[in-house]
Amino acid sequence: MKIDPSKPADLSAQIAAAIRDAIVAGDLIVDERLPSEAELADHFNVSRPTVREALKRLAAQSLIRTQRGATGGAFVRRLSFEDAHSQQITTATLLLSMNAVSFETACEARYALERACAPLSAKRRSADHLAMMRAEIFRQGQPGLTDEAFCASDVAFHRALVDGAGNPVLSYQLAGAVEAMQPLMNMITFTARSRGAIVALHAGIADAIEARDATAAEAALTDLEVYTQELARNVMAERAGRHG
Repeated sequence: MKIDPSKPADLSAQIAAAIRDAIVAGDLIVDERLPSEAELADHFNVSRPTVREALKRLAAQSLIRTQRGATGGAFVRRLSFEDAHSQQITTATLLLSMNAVSFETACEARYALERACAPLSAKRRSADHLAMMRAEIFRQGQPGLTDEAFCASDVAFHRALVDGAGNPVLSYQLAGAVEAMQPLMNMITFTARSRGAIVALHAGIADAIEARDATAAEAALTDLEVYTQELARNVMAERAGRHG
């Protein structure tokens, strides 16, 4: 593990990156104890506070865990998909907002990914996944539901669809597509959309998944995409007209 003291990047960031790379490469394995702070400071020729800051960075990324006591120290942590899930959502949200990705592009990507997941969900979905989808559809039909709660239910419905594929890698990859893109889409379209139309579209998706009909599920998702894109165009045209 090496760093370059002449580089302008923060030394603690370089150390964290070097240790992370060693974990990724398998040079440091799960549950292996890292060298002590003093040993790492000697290895990288830096101060112990610099090493401590690097370890904090790694802990924030869920790559290491710390343990107190005589047998304590910093250990390589087994990263789970659930641990990484929230990081994926945060990263996707930041990418979309900071790079001003258009609504059309985000919507296209999100539904393309979800349609790719639909055949597996139609094949593998459990009764619990179907129950979750049906429960969210029922919730979305309640007249007193706030816009915020409706958006959260929308995300939960699509999360159940994705998780029904029974593939944790897909669920992780689609976390950014569903749980980062969907709230952004809802922010643009919630004033114009018909809840009844969305409930009907969601019911069509759930019916197809329950019937294990992958083709119908993909078609229903396409219908939802077309509806969403049309809503966005109408909203943006109206805004342009007000400011024209």
